[in-house]
Formats: sequence, structure tokens, C-alpha cells
Amino acid sequence: MTQTPAQLGAPVTPAPSALRAVVTGASSGIGAATVRALRRAGWDVVAAARRVDRLEALAEETGAVPMVLDVTDQVSVDAFAAEVAAAGPVHALVNNAGGAFGTERVAEARTEDWEWMYNVNVLGSLRMTRALLPALRGGGQGSVLFLTSTAALAAYEGGAGYCGVKAAQESMARSLRLEEAEHNIRVIEVSPGMVHTEEFSLNRLGGDQGAADKVYEGVAHPLTADDVAAAVAFTLNAPHRMNIDQLVLRPLAQAANHKVLRFPQ
Repeated sequence: MTQTPAQLGAPVTPAPSALRAVVTGASSGIGAATVRALRRAGWDVVAAARRVDRLEALAEETGAVPMVLDVTDQVSVDAFAAEVAAAGPVHALVNNAGGAFGTERVAEARTEDWEWMYNVNVLGSLRMTRALLPALRGGGQGSVLFLTSTAALAAYEGGAGYCGVKAAQESMARSLRLEEAEHNIRVIEVSPGMVHTEEFSLNRLGGDQGAADKVYEGVAHPLTADDVAAAVAFTLNAPHRMNIDQLVLRPLAQAANHKVLRFPQ
């Protein structure tokens, strides 16, 4: 079903001196934490996602402007971008909406899982970036941030689909940086390793809570959504003359994608 954006709270009217950010996938996890971090830093934030109840709660908590958005639907994206741009310039787009489905090896991979991952992670970021570039250019000092993953940096068994989509986002970020520098737009990539959130592994493993818990079993301190949000806020709050091309962060226990220290419980 085609879903068009609908404001759930106050009008999209930023304070005259405030910088304004759009955060996709804002209803949970890293997206919601990023909304909180940017609001604490004084940004006006449009929190965008599909789940109305979660957006309303986040808006009440933070003062962000909630708007319904489906990044996989071009009609929804276009209507969202038109409404946001009508309120004035956008200074940052955080392409956070995404996720992983499945851990099968290539021989057993499900095409529908790969199609979902590409549609949300890669094409979703493309749709949003393309739609908001005019408003970002109009702000005079725009930033586009891609939330990728260390999965883009090294392949692993069972990860071909997710590694592929995050590598595609990384390539998009690198090309965009070359294309938009002349418009004073920074392009930033934040690439986290193991992050323990309520939904990422649960969704990837088909809703199997026991299997999702095992992903983090014995890991003393995986990253949290707040850790990643702090990194996002750090890159966006840096002086605009500074482009932090890529910020990679992992828990200390994850020396590499394939090496994670686990201790007996």
C-alpha cells in the first residue's frame, strides 16, 4: 500500500537559527538514539519512519517533528521531501533506515531477503538523498550521512547479502562526496561493528529471540545504539570545513569481523 507522509505533531517549522536534520528509520534503535543525540545538541530534527506509535512517543520525549515515511516507496519519499523542503533548508540527512535479513550462504540464499535488503538499505538511501539534495544545497552547508557497517569492509560466511548492500552504500557515499563537494555538501559514513539493539539481530534471524541473544553471548560490551548515535552527532557537529569521510567503530571485544572475544557467562 502506498503510504504518504503525515505529520503527527507540530508543523515542520524550525527555529530561525537552528540547523535541521532528517533522520530515517527513527522509530527504534540507532535511529531513535540519533534523534535524541541531535536534539540534545540543539538540532531541529524530523524523525521519519513507518511506525506511528513509536514516532509519537519519541516526539513527545524529544521535541522532534514526527513524520511517517516509507523509504521503499517513491510516492512516500517524494511527498515527504516536498513537505520538509517547503519548511526551509535541510542541513543534514541521516540515511539510517535499513537492516539485514538472513544468514544463509550464497548457495542457500533467499532472493526475497536480498531484494528487501537492497530496496531498503541501498535504494532507500538513493531515494532519500536524491529527493532532499535540493533542500540540502539550499541550506548552504548540507551533510549527507550514511549509516553503513563494518560488513562493508570485509566479507564473512553467511554475510554476502548484507555485506553487499553496505558496500553499495559505501560506494554511493564515495561517489556522492566527489559530486557534491562543489555544493558545500559533506558526505559522511559511519560504520559500526557489533551493536546490540532490540531489533537488528532479531529481524535478521526471523524473529528467533534465542538465536538473536546468542549473537551477543559472552561479549562483555557490544556497542549500544547510544554509542553509535554519539558518533553520528560528533561527525555532524564538527566544523563544516571538516569532512569526516568514514568513522569506523567497534567494541573492543571485536578485533575484526571474524574475531570476537567471548567469555563464559
